[in-house]
Amino acid sequence: MFNEPETTKLEEIGEFGLIKQLTQNIELKNNTIKGVGDDAAVLNPTAGKITLVSTDLLLEGVHFDLSYFPLKHLGYKAVSVNASDIYAMNGTPKQITVSVGMSSKFSVEAIAEIYDGIHLACEKYKIDLVGGDTTASKQGLIISITAIGEANENEVVYRNGAQEFDLICVSGDLGGAYAGYQLLEREKRVFIDNPQMQPDLAGHDYILERQLKPEARKDIIEFFKAMDIKPTSMIDVSDGLASELFHIAEQSKVGVTIYEEKIPIDATTYNMARELDLDPTLTALSGGEDYELLFTIKQSDYNKLENHPDFTVIGHVTKAEEGLHMISKGGQKHALKAQGWKAF
Repeated sequence: MFNEPETTKLEEIGEFGLIKQLTQNIELKNNTIKGVGDDAAVLNPTAGKITLVSTDLLLEGVHFDLSYFPLKHLGYKAVSVNASDIYAMNGTPKQITVSVGMSSKFSVEAIAEIYDGIHLACEKYKIDLVGGDTTASKQGLIISITAIGEANENEVVYRNGAQEFDLICVSGDLGGAYAGYQLLEREKRVFIDNPQMQPDLAGHDYILERQLKPEARKDIIEFFKAMDIKPTSMIDVSDGLASELFHIAEQSKVGVTIYEEKIPIDATTYNMARELDLDPTLTALSGGEDYELLFTIKQSDYNKLENHPDFTVIGHVTKAEEGLHMISKGGQKHALKAQGWKAF
């Protein structure tokens, strides 16, 4: 028999001992004067910049299932999804605060594993962890992250700038995170019915990583800056392509037309969707959690990105009275419906 590693109960070191252990090796890289260790963080705004702030809340049993979600991956994902919101404004995340609510079932080592993922993501995106809070929770694990970013005032991109004839573009591919989620849920049900059965996850690394360890598209924002591209509107794909199109259309007071055959879907995603009796297109439209960037550009900017392998033009912006539609592979026109993630 393998010996279980020894774990430390939270009450053995207390809240302040836990905070000290989790934050003792933080290195500040941005315009941060004081991070963890005082009543508040102290930031030094850069001249000519404006501040962007976004908050995201992850709840056990609602946003993640610990029966298959590795704690380190969870910490990484919590940072990535917040960084994605800042990138979606054409900004750069600089600092985060992290608040964690946990029950007594979690050991110090388990919480440290979450923070290992948080620190890894901070290193990847060059973000300073500058504060937060820890508390007891009777409702399972809770992670709340606030991201603070910056952007040049004339470079911020909102959801409300799309105009008629703009091109609708998306980075990467869509539906992978939802396909990965459905695969994990299937294998969980199999295991519950027969605990002797081992999960069958071989060959599905791509869609599993899309769900368990998504990446915010920092590289896309860097490309925009290098190519002098400013999207007319932008949003990250967290709730599904259809929902995000509705957000842009509503905020910009426009209509949209997209083409089913243009929606980028990876072969692994397509095959898993078929295996699970799901429509691959619907998986991309309504699945969510891909954290790709959906944006609109002027037609005059098309030549700047047409040869980039990670961009796909999926449609164009129309007048508001024309509504939101998708042209199917068979050439039929279908009204789009926002059927993605709903918080309530």
